[in-house]
Amino acid sequence: MSEVMEAPAKTIDLQGRVSIYQPEQKGLIFPELPTFASPAAQRQHLKERLVGACRAFAQHGFDYGFAGHLTVRDPENPGLYWTNPMAIHFSQVKLSNLICADHKGTVVEGRHAINRAGFVLHAAVHEMHQDIVAMCHAHTVYGTAFSALGRPLEPISQDAAAFFEDHVVIGEEAGQVAVEVKAGPKVAHAFKGVKAAIHQNHGLLTASRHSIDSAAFWFIALERCCRQQLAVEATGIKPRLVPADRARYSREHVGSEYIGWLHFQTLWDEFVHTQPDMFD
Repeated sequence: MSEVMEAPAKTIDLQGRVSIYQPEQKGLIFPELPTFASPAAQRQHLKERLVGACRAFAQHGFDYGFAGHLTVRDPENPGLYWTNPMAIHFSQVKLSNLICADHKGTVVEGRHAINRAGFVLHAAVHEMHQDIVAMCHAHTVYGTAFSALGRPLEPISQDAAAFFEDHVVIGEEAGQVAVEVKAGPKVAHAFKGVKAAIHQNHGLLTASRHSIDSAAFWFIALERCCRQQLAVEATGIKPRLVPADRARYSREHVGSEYIGWLHFQTLWDEFVHTQPDMFD
């Protein structure tokens, strides 16, 4: 019996909008992408959102000792990036203790040391991919567990479809802590054209060509998808997957850089109201 082919999804006319989630009706309260009068103003914004991303990681329990690092490229000096300080809990990261480093790992601003493993991987990605502005990594429970399987996520849900054909599994340097500079380029090569990676026997990494907001949210989402995948597999029942055409359609509308940014605004608003110390 021949298969019934599904009709391809129709293209939606966004009428000049970035996303279908942007309201067509004018005058409604809705998050707007920021604009900046100067590089200094943009830098301040990026640093604030980097702190917010660290607080989000704390809120989601992504801490594991000193492991975990988030970075965002400086808007005026692309050879420099801002990152969280070594051995400071995500919940205690604030504007005053952020550090700025170059691709060689030299701290050029700030009083704290840099995380060696973070420098090796993130600096290599930022240097190799000039379009990537932000990157996130943490040693999470479910992402680390799923990484041991050495395979990509399956499209078991709309959430997982956001990563369909937009993440890779990296086998290079699997399980060996990245403290030698030579390890960085091996991992960095995999980040061409994707927003996320599962580093075998290590954990999750996300990268954004849009914002630290987007990189942080997609990391949170990826960890959640790994948890869901492991939960489904624990039942012993083979899941029914989202067909490829529908998964691509969902990824287009709920898996973009803009949607990651938009999701993060809910977290940001909460932190502004509940954690004013992050601006210290």
